[in-house]
Amino acid sequence: MGNGIISLLFVVLLLFCSSGAEVVTVDVHAARQLIQSGYRYVDVRTEEEYKKGHVHNSLNIPYMFNTPQGRVKNPKFMEQVSSACDKEEKLIVGCQSGVRSLYATTDLVNAEFKHASNMGGGYLAWVENGFAVNKPQDEL
Repeated sequence: MGNGIISLLFVVLLLFCSSGAEVVTVDVHAARQLIQSGYRYVDVRTEEEYKKGHVHNSLNIPYMFNTPQGRVKNPKFMEQVSSACDKEEKLIVGCQSGVRSLYATTDLVNAEFKHASNMGGGYLAWVENGFAVNKPQDEL
């Protein structure tokens, strides 16, 4: 039994150390200031979510797609981000609530996007704080 626990701890430690990504999460107030100072906002929500409302001047690159089987990861996410953004660019990554963006930011940091930060709370927290958004004309 002792060897089993040691093996399990080794695997957990190995997984923890091999992830390598140190993701920085900022709240919506800090994210707003960073965006105003020149950071680019990457919205990783689905196109459907994005069309219902989004942060001004944001770039929509979905991290996941809705399918009849549920949500699946966008297989071209990294390729799409790499073609739209430079690895040295300062990025704030957001989604609806902060979960998908955490995964997306982890992928970006692992791919050597040096200045990518996750926005905790996502679009819901942004709206809750009364920050400006773009919405379809019929919803204004």
